[in-house]
Amino acid sequence: MFETVVKAFRNIVFNKSRSFLTLFGIAVGIAAVIITLITGDIGSSALYDEIDGLGMGGLAVSTKKDNAPLTKRELDSIKKLSNVNFAMPLIFDTTGAYVNGEYKNIFLWGIDRNAEGAISLKLLHGRFINKGDIAQNAKVCMVDMKFAEENFGSEYVTGKNIVINNGDISAPYTIVGVIKTGSGLLQNIMGNVIPDFIYIPYSTMQNNTHNSNFSQIIVKTDEYDTAEKDIIRTIERNTSTNELYEVSNLAKQKDSLKNILNIFSVILSAVGGVSLIVAGLNIMNVMLVSVKERTREIGIKKSIGATRTRIVMEFMAEAVIISLIGGFVGVISGIGIMFIASLIMGLTFKVNIFIIVLMMLFSVIIGALFGFYPAIKAASLKPVDALRYN
Repeated sequence: MFETVVKAFRNIVFNKSRSFLTLFGIAVGIAAVIITLITGDIGSSALYDEIDGLGMGGLAVSTKKDNAPLTKRELDSIKKLSNVNFAMPLIFDTTGAYVNGEYKNIFLWGIDRNAEGAISLKLLHGRFINKGDIAQNAKVCMVDMKFAEENFGSEYVTGKNIVINNGDISAPYTIVGVIKTGSGLLQNIMGNVIPDFIYIPYSTMQNNTHNSNFSQIIVKTDEYDTAEKDIIRTIERNTSTNELYEVSNLAKQKDSLKNILNIFSVILSAVGGVSLIVAGLNIMNVMLVSVKERTREIGIKKSIGATRTRIVMEFMAEAVIISLIGGFVGVISGIGIMFIASLIMGLTFKVNIFIIVLMMLFSVIIGALFGFYPAIKAASLKPVDALRYN
């Protein structure tokens, strides 16, 4: 067996150019599939984190009609439910802010204290909005690190003021905290298309707009289905209404989105797989040419006692080795490209070992599958006919 492998390596080295082109085709196909699968994993993970960062890991209670109340009374009744772990009011508005006299489009969030229980907020500097801010309708805010760096040139901006438009009021707000939200995927990809997020006390937002209603109530629970029914039943009983409220299971929506991303990954992987088939056909073509070139050599070997199995093994080994080396180069190239891309985009790089093993196994199968026919053809040559070949 060792001798067979050595001879296969010698034949590959002897035909350097042809072997390299075949190897390159396999490497490109494997790299394409690796890039597609890793992109799917990284993208799904980052988008999952981003959705969690927007509070989309639980239930969102909202109204179907503008005149249906969603106030503190409904919030308190939801908090009393035994299967609710955490509930937070949420108010949002698309508006603007003035930073050093320059107008900026922003997405304004009215949040409660302990909002990090529902929204992924990582405190970098300063503090979160607290109970006192809520009680006093304080004009304080938290800004994202990206917003701070772009508008102040530094992330250390606690104590500085920005002017926020909300309702009929345009007033200065003191920055009390600098945070990082979610994975930052949307901001990294979309840039200036998505407005910056700024967080203020929900009570301040209610006071500015003279409206005690919430936009939504975000609920964290371990029992989604039962909590969803209990919430609707409780609110409808308290408000004496029917079918005016809805509860969106954001966890299920998140899973649906992930399934869609997985489907895209499979489709793109199939496209990459086509290039592997083309590379496999190239292996077959190269091996058939090799059989033709080495016809006299095969005849000599068979005339001195080489068996069909020995001839088949030599050609199969050559095809598998080319495919295996190409697969290895493709895996390393694909991982390297995605690692660099992840660094550039600021995403967390991750690679599934199972994918690497699968691709290496697949490259071996491609080599064996498309090298089998040329090997059989070589082994089927009759010694007399092979020796007469010029």
